[in-house]
Amino acid sequence: MRPIIGLEVHTQLNTETKMFCRCKIDFSSPPNTNICPVCLGLPGALPSLNEKAVEYALKIGHALNCKISKTSLFHRKNYFYPDLPKGYQISQYDIPLAKEGYLILPKSGKKIRIIRAHIEEDAGKLIHPEDIVEANYSYVDYNRAGVPLVEIVSYPDIESPDEAVEYLMELRLILIYLGVSTGNMEEGALRCDANVSIEGHPRCEVKNMNSFKSVKRALEYEIERQMKIIKEGGEVVQETRHFNESDGKTYSMRGKEEAEDYRYFPDPDLPPLVLTDEIIKRTKEEIGELPNDVRKRLKEFSLSEKEVETLVGNIYLKDFYFESLKVFNNPKAISNWLLTEVLGVMNEKGLKELPFTPKDFASSVKMFSEG
Repeated sequence: MRPIIGLEVHTQLNTETKMFCRCKIDFSSPPNTNICPVCLGLPGALPSLNEKAVEYALKIGHALNCKISKTSLFHRKNYFYPDLPKGYQISQYDIPLAKEGYLILPKSGKKIRIIRAHIEEDAGKLIHPEDIVEANYSYVDYNRAGVPLVEIVSYPDIESPDEAVEYLMELRLILIYLGVSTGNMEEGALRCDANVSIEGHPRCEVKNMNSFKSVKRALEYEIERQMKIIKEGGEVVQETRHFNESDGKTYSMRGKEEAEDYRYFPDPDLPPLVLTDEIIKRTKEEIGELPNDVRKRLKEFSLSEKEVETLVGNIYLKDFYFESLKVFNNPKAISNWLLTEVLGVMNEKGLKELPFTPKDFASSVKMFSEG
């Protein structure tokens, strides 16, 4: 029995204002202060598209090797939930901004196909005084309502929890390298839902996975749960399930929705998004090195896989390393000092940056190396 996993990843974009209004994005603000008639869905308020969000979404599409749609549509996704003030979410449906891409896993080289990457707005945030399963009331903060998101949907090409985590970690790195998102899962800047099934059986959607560790635990439990049901002669119920961090189990939330349940229809307040050849070309040209590009450069220096991944995973250290090589071109000596002595002190003292320059560091390493 083979597990089949597809991931839906929502990433918050690093824009200063919301998707369809001019409300600022500041998650340190008091609840319900960064709101306006547009993001609250008040009668007569009309949306206005954030161009920077479109540019960021285009960069994501390019980086994931997607086909870019010159014309895409915004749809209303209708459902009722307390954190959705309008009663619908502005999203994209049958004609997304980007589609049919792929991501290469760095360790195995496996290609995970991407169905689509589309723009949408975030919902508000429900704050539960206790665990969601046990709480009998919740607070709602609409500061997050209308924040720009890109949803990245993979094909069900993932076959294990470890593979899912590897995919997520690489996707997060790409987003950080692009500069379009912080990729911080704990802060909600990167959120993941998983569609999990055993080959030939109905699938379940698993929500509330807020870290790479949570994703691995949730998928391991859900795969084991479904396999147990099948082995005992039962049938898996297609539903949405909530992962409980405290006990590592998933719990039934509601029946699994299909597209028709949301009654998608084109948003009458937003015209089609028509892209020029110039903006498509410019956003592609603005993309710098991506993680795999850096890996290729570092592997030329005969570094270990661990050393390569440590540098790729920390943009500050990676840049510091390459700047140091300009002063003392000894890749192994620089990496040995930087990734053992220096990184050890950084971790011990909680430093994000070093109090000396790459030039000073490389000069010191050269002095030690050459006696």
